[in-house]
Formats: sequence, structure tokens, C-alpha cells
Amino acid sequence: MVGAWERDEPRRYALGRGGFKVEVNVAVFEWACRRSGQSKQALVKRFPRLDEWLRGADQPTLSQLERFAQATGVPIGCFFLPEPPRETLPIPDFRTTAGKRPREPSGNLLDTVYLCQQRQDWYREYAAANGEPPVEFVGSASLNDDVVDVARHMRSVLRFDVQERRQLRSWRDAFRRFVEHADAAGVLVMVSGVVGSNTRRKLDPDEFRGFALSDPLAPLVFVNGADARAAQMFTLAHELAHLWLGQSSLSDVRPDTAFAIERWCNAVAAEFLVPREHLPQSLKESELDRAALRRLARDFKVSTLVILRRLYDAGLLTRDRFRAEYEAELARAARTRKDGGGDFYHAVTMRVGRRFATALLSAVWEGRASFSEARRLLSVGSVETLRRLRESLERDVGEGPEVGG
Repeated sequence: MVGAWERDEPRRYALGRGGFKVEVNVAVFEWACRRSGQSKQALVKRFPRLDEWLRGADQPTLSQLERFAQATGVPIGCFFLPEPPRETLPIPDFRTTAGKRPREPSGNLLDTVYLCQQRQDWYREYAAANGEPPVEFVGSASLNDDVVDVARHMRSVLRFDVQERRQLRSWRDAFRRFVEHADAAGVLVMVSGVVGSNTRRKLDPDEFRGFALSDPLAPLVFVNGADARAAQMFTLAHELAHLWLGQSSLSDVRPDTAFAIERWCNAVAAEFLVPREHLPQSLKESELDRAALRRLARDFKVSTLVILRRLYDAGLLTRDRFRAEYEAELARAARTRKDGGGDFYHAVTMRVGRRFATALLSAVWEGRASFSEARRLLSVGSVETLRRLRESLERDVGEGPEVGG
């Protein structure tokens, strides 16, 4: 079959054993494997001839290529390119830590950003058509503004204070309430640990914690739901701080960031969640064992990482103690990451956001959007699921907080 792949012929197909086969550049296959984020062993288990494809010793049939494209999350058209496409993040990447560049963005990250941009585009048009006013707080702050003042303004707009959190039973309850307040204030809040609804494509918290897509009509925040629940509280607050700046961003919210904008958003998020005036000022460093950290974390409904940040800010921890404790808590948090669970329709609402889902389904039933568009943007498989999701949202009407600007 060597003659079937002559480079001076423009053909992309050849008749081989098993039917017509598609010529695919080996480099494109290698790129698709990397982009998928899956191990080679896992892919070979599903595609036994993958080694031959990667060596150029064989080529897939069109049916095999379609299944491989679906398994790797790569548009099938990419396999017809002469070389791998160059993909870059469409938003500013602030994940650089201590001068080191982060690894190449995975296909899971890229596709999540693309999907959220599509949802944002749809909602922007919907909001404009319905005469919705711009969200006032987007772009209302600058890096020159005092962190305490901005955090106080956030608490005023979101109406989510320390006293309310202390009355809630768990981190899960506190996070859900935080999401509800942000949604009611005009933010499209989306929380998921997978790409769309594909449970095979899990998001990696070590790659990113969240991102913000700033827009005056459709501000959007995405939180990586594969992260620990208590850590998601800080990520949401951090990304909201980016919206206050009117700045889109991709973040990993580590304290050793090299970016001034990330340090500012970290400081605002920490002050928003744990106001310095609420910290027990009588604590001594010798009294700050793990039990004390956990008590404070439960009280404020945040992670022990946030408590450590605030204690360091308040001068209650030395820099060396802070770094050592932070790394230890980071390792513990990584072992407790969970995603999903509970009612399916509530989980879908969390993934796409109540504000977005309600608007899109209302538009569908009013004949202003198609069922196929809704299924694609909500990442659900059937019209029946759309109908049941709509019923679930209608049952929940009135349960969320009323938030004013």
C-alpha cells in the first residue's frame, strides 16, 4: 500500500484491508493524544492499532477516525490538516508561578473555555434583546483601589457576609449559597469537574482552578468542580474580584504568583471571605496547630489554606511557617477532591448556572431558540432532559436569595 500514500498525489483516502482508509499525519495523531490528556495505554486499550497509526505503519478507516476523534475530544477536521493546529488560550493566562510558564493547555481546559464563551455569547445576545442593563460592578475597581474597600463593596453587592456563613451547616451549603448570591447579582456562575457532561474528560485542579470571562452584560465565572469544596469558595471569590476589575483571566490562585493582578485578586478574595477584623487577634503562633486551623476554617466556611493566608497577612505566622503549613495543607486538600453527586438536575444547574439555564430554556419554550441549540449549550442528550430540567428550575423558583446592586 505504499503507493497509495505518494506525497505528490492530493488523495486523502486509500483502499486498504477493511475498507477505505484515511491518511493522517503522524504528528497530528501525536498532538491529538497529548491534547486529550489521556495516557497512551488508555487510548491503546480502546484503539488497538494506535501504535501502528503513530508509527505511520497503518492508517485508520473513516469510522475508526470518527471514534478516535470523539474519544480524544478533537474535531475530526483537524485530522485532515497537514500539521497539528496551534491552539492558544483565548483569555489572559495568569497561572505563571515564580517565573515558570505553565504547561501547554490541555484539550479539556481549552474546550471548557470555548464552551463557556459560546454560552456567554448566547446570553449576551439574550440580555441585549431583553433590554437588560449592564451589571454595574463589572469594571468598577482598579488595582489602585484599597483591598479592604473592594472586599467590603463585594460583600455589599453579594449580601454574603460572615454571619450568614456561620449559620450554615457545611462548606457545601455555604458554597451553594455563595453561588446563588453571585447568580442573583447578575453573574453566570458555572461549576463543573468535567468538560460539558462528559465524565471521561475530567478537569485537573492542578492545571487550573477557575477562570473569569468579563463582560458588561454577561459576566461569567467558571470554577473547577473537581477541586475540594472549601477551595472552590476561594476560587469563586478570586474570579469575582477579576470581574470587579473588568478583567478576563485564567487562574490557579496560588499565593506565590508572579502577577500583581493575581496577588491583588487573592488579597481581595481573602479579605472578602475572612475579614481581618473578624480574626481572633489574641492567637499566638504556638497555639495554631491543625485543630485550631480546622476550627477557624469551619467557622468561616473556607479552606485551611485561606485561614493560613489571613493569619500570615495579620502577622500571626512567620513567612517560613506559612510556607511550610501551606504546602502541607495543599497536599491534604488534593487528597479530598470530589465532584458532583446528588440530584441530576441540580447538578446540571450547577454546571451551567441557574441564570443561564433559566434564560435558555425560557427562550426555547417561547420559540426564540431551538432545542438542538439548547441541548448543545447545556450539554444534555435529549429533549426530555430539557423538559425535566425546566420543571426542576420552576420548582426551585423563589428559593434563591434576592440580591440588589
